[in-house]
This record gives sequence, C-alpha cells and structure tokens, in this order.
Amino acid sequence: MSTQRQQPNIILINCDDLGYGDLGCYGSPVNDTPTLDRMAAEGIRFTDFYMASPVCSPSRGAMMTGCYPRRIGFGTFDNDAWVLFPGHATGLSTKEATVASLLKQQGYATKIVGKWHCGDQPEFLPTRHGFDSYFGIPYSNDMGRQVNDNQRNRPPLPLLLDEDVIQQQPDQAALTERYVDECVRFIRANHDRPFFLYFAQMYVHLPIYPPKTFADRSRNGAYGGAVACVDWSVRVLLHELRELGIDTQTLVIFTSDNGSRGDHGGSNVPLRGTKGTTWEGGQRVPCIAYWPGTIPAGAVSGEIVSSIDFLPTFVRLAGGAPPEDRIIDGRDFSALLRNPAGSRSPRDTFFYYCANDLEAVRSGRWKLHVRKRGETMFALYDLVADIGETTDVAAQHPEIVKGLQAKLDACRADLGDKASGTAGANCRPPGRVANATPLTKYDPQHPYIIAEYDLADRG
Repeated sequence: MSTQRQQPNIILINCDDLGYGDLGCYGSPVNDTPTLDRMAAEGIRFTDFYMASPVCSPSRGAMMTGCYPRRIGFGTFDNDAWVLFPGHATGLSTKEATVASLLKQQGYATKIVGKWHCGDQPEFLPTRHGFDSYFGIPYSNDMGRQVNDNQRNRPPLPLLLDEDVIQQQPDQAALTERYVDECVRFIRANHDRPFFLYFAQMYVHLPIYPPKTFADRSRNGAYGGAVACVDWSVRVLLHELRELGIDTQTLVIFTSDNGSRGDHGGSNVPLRGTKGTTWEGGQRVPCIAYWPGTIPAGAVSGEIVSSIDFLPTFVRLAGGAPPEDRIIDGRDFSALLRNPAGSRSPRDTFFYYCANDLEAVRSGRWKLHVRKRGETMFALYDLVADIGETTDVAAQHPEIVKGLQAKLDACRADLGDKASGTAGANCRPPGRVANATPLTKYDPQHPYIIAEYDLADRG
C-alpha cells in the first residue's frame, strides 16, 4: 500500500475521433460505456471542453505543448497537409517544452502508449520529448498498407518500442489489449513514485477492428464495439489503481483529439459539424476528470476549458511552473477541479483554427464565425441557448459582434491567419530534418501477420 504523497500521478487518456455524443454520460443511446459513465458520476464532466484543432496532428501537438497549433508551427505540414504522414520531414521541434519533459523535471516517470502523430522521424519521436518510453503507432492506424488503390503503396504500419520498429502491420483487433498490458506494467513499475501516463487510444479512428467479444455485444456495429473496448480499457486501469492503493493520488482525464466524422456510427449530437470543421462538433469533445477524494463526485461544469490548459495545470499540480521563456497559451484550471462549484475557468476566450485559418472565437456564451465568400461575413451564435449553432443572431447584437471582432484582430496579429494574409508576430517554427524517410518499407518476403488492411470493408 502506497502512502499519500503531494505530487499526484497523472493519467491522460486521449481517444481518436470520438465524438461529443458517443458516451452514455454525454447522451449516447447506442454505445455502452458503464465505466466512463461511472467515472463521470464520481468525478467531473465538462460540457464545454475544446481541443485546439479539429484534426489529429495539430490537436496532439497543441495538447503536449500547451499552445495553439499555429504557435508551434503545426498549422499545416509538408505539401500543406492538415496532418503528418509517414516520412514527413516536419515534426514537433525539440526546442518545445512538453507536458512530459516538464513533469520529468519534477521527478515523474513518463510513458506514452498509443498514437503519437507529432512526427515519425527519430528527432520527433516521444523519447525526444520527455517520455522515458514509448509503445505504439507513430501516426493514424489508416496510414499503413490498405487494399484500396490509393493506399496500397503506403509503407507498412509500424509498431514502435521506444525508437525501434518491433512489428509491421500489427493486428489492430488485438492492439488495444496490448496497449492496456503495457499501461498496467508501467503503473505497477512506478506505483511508488509520481508518474505520467499518456494513453493515446487507437479507437475510433477508421478502419475499425474491434475485438470479437465487444463487436458481438455491440448495439452500434463495429463502432460501438470499439467504444466498448475503450471503456473496458479504462476499467482495467482504474481497477489497477485501486488494487495498488493509489487511486486517491491519481488524476485520470479522459478525452478525444477532435470530434467524430459523423459516420460509421459516430455522433456529435447535439452539436453541429464534424471532425475537420470549426463548428462545435469539430472541436468540442467529451472530457471527464476523476480523482477520488479531490474532485467532488457528480460535478458537471459548463466552464470553457481546453486541452492546451493541461500543461500548466499538470505542471502546477506537480509543484512546478510552466516555462517563462516563451508564450504558453494554456491556463491552470486546477482550482476548477478541486472546487467546481466555487471556481471559474481562467479561460474566457477560445480561438478556433482549422489548418492555418482563424475561423471563429468564443467568449462566454457567444461564438463568432468568420466565413469568406468574396467578402468577409460574420455569424454570431448563442451557445447557451443554441448549442447546435442553428440561428445567426449577429444582427440583434452588433456590439457583441464588434467586441469579438476585436478579439479576432488581436489573435491574427499574434498568431496569424492565412485567409487574411497575416503572418503573426509570435509563432515558432516546427522541427525539420533533411532526408526524411518512412520508418518501414514493404517487403513481399516479410512475414506480416496482416499484409494489407481491408479499408474497403472498414471505411
């Protein structure tokens, strides 16, 4: 039995493309999530939590650094791609401070299990960004070889242990169980010291290969089976924390990297839009925080909080401080965790970027969308009265529009905006390497378990 200590363990569980309406505690009538529902009932559920981008790589880079994607050069990537692909020469700069590197300075053991997607070249891998160890796939699970013509020539999907490829084209239906085993081993090995575990789930990104036991019980096809598998994985980790007697000294946060695609069983209901958009469905995602004895049970918060707020919050909880030699966009919301009823979020404004374009701003209940069709057009939504962004009320509130326009102008000057041709005064470059190559190359003689994934069958 471990004794209580001041520095909490931190487990950050990040799903892939899980939508706002995909959990029972967020209203799903078809996905079975008893563990996550109980986590929300015994912790805090955020209703207005945002990722900093509606797509994978910018979202994850932002979460790791506490910065808007544009700040760290993660607006777009090689050939203006919205996300990083195998063998891209761009990645997260080693000059950036990450959650892991800052917690490591406070004496934490650090590990990532799952999807990284901040660069696959050795210089960009997690072990170069403060993680002691890594087990997972360095990018999306659809970026290996597929049977369809557009992806048949891609390099095999690599499974990494630290910086070494230990398997190519792993069986995706078995991968989450392997991830969970790796998480459990890490927790057991470090239960008597503070640790940071970043569990970046594979599900529910396409293609979806759920284990048969979950697929057979699903009421929502393969998608529902994958969601149930995610729920099971969280149950295993919470059980392990209780068995080791460290559940009361461990903060567990569950969220998703962006909204659902809105097809194949996914849902962002009641929000408008999908992954890849700056409507609420693209960036407002589930977020549950669980810390028995510290976070009051059954709390629900409508405060505006973002993934970029994790870095300063985690570092402060660990007894450290965010770096002062650069701009960090995140804000410490630890008071909100401890006292949700009596505290407010330190964040009053949130900016929505899609690629390099500044498309919206939220302040309080109001969200102003920017759309350019020949001339700049604005649409104002009251997200408290109209969570689905159905009714433009800009004409009724000209002063609110004017105030939000001023916030957008300030953000453009700070971070830039491609649509308006503004460079931004305070952006940092990403990392770049010469002679980048994919980590794997197809070899017809290699004994792959699965030579080509069937994208046609799985979406």
